Amino acid sequence: MSYFQYHDKNIYYSVIGKGIPLMLLHGNTASSKMFTFLLDLYKNDFQIILIDFLGNGLSERIDKFPENIWIDQGYQIIALANHLNIDNINLLGTSGGAYAAINAALEAPKRFHKVIADSFDGRTLPSGFAEGLLKEREFAKSDEQSRVFYEWCQGDDWEEVIDKDTETLINLEKKNIPLFISHISDIKIPLLMSASKTDEMLNNDLESEFHEIAKNNPLIQYKIWEDGHHPLIATKALETAQMVINFIHQ
Repeated sequence: MSYFQYHDKNIYYSVIGKGIPLMLLHGNTASSKMFTFLLDLYKNDFQIILIDFLGNGLSERIDKFPENIWIDQGYQIIALANHLNIDNINLLGTSGGAYAAINAALEAPKRFHKVIADSFDGRTLPSGFAEGLLKEREFAKSDEQSRVFYEWCQGDDWEEVIDKDTETLINLEKKNIPLFISHISDIKIPLLMSASKTDEMLNNDLESEFHEIAKNNPLIQYKIWEDGHHPLIATKALETAQMVINFIHQ
């Protein structure tokens, strides 16, 4: 197993194969294990780079997640790119990982090539985000299938990880903490945003939100699916993989 140091903490990563680099970025409460059954869709086209964000999966635990969690995860992505000394890395982030991917690209555009933000909600958290998250997490912790997933991704201390993550995400809304380092529309490398109209975890008006983000920057494009659940990278795996491959190669 491979690790690199970030603020004196050990972060787990893995590099699979050779070719055009593609870093897969997991969402909140998950880890890089979530990509286990998806790798075959990407490994023939790309060198796959996986990371467990700090406090998740095989990475070192922390007392609490940073308040600006997605900005900090963006810095973790940059730190891994610097550790590997690889340029032109493509970033595919799903759910919370989409925010982290965009932040990394905003902060260090010369390190990265293109960004795909999968199952992404836009520039702001939806109204009532904290209340909805609490209900969703409480249900998930009592649901057998969700519990198995959490333990598979996080290990025996999964419930502690989930609780810390929940607290941090709730504070994003309560304290009005910035989600991004700077305005998304100022991104300097190509960005593809992807989401589904039937994603039960996304509440923004995706059509108007994505249009507003993209309208003044020709580097930004988006795809809104008529169906599919959260995250699309898993629930519409074949279609999403083909979209990603086409976008990176175009």
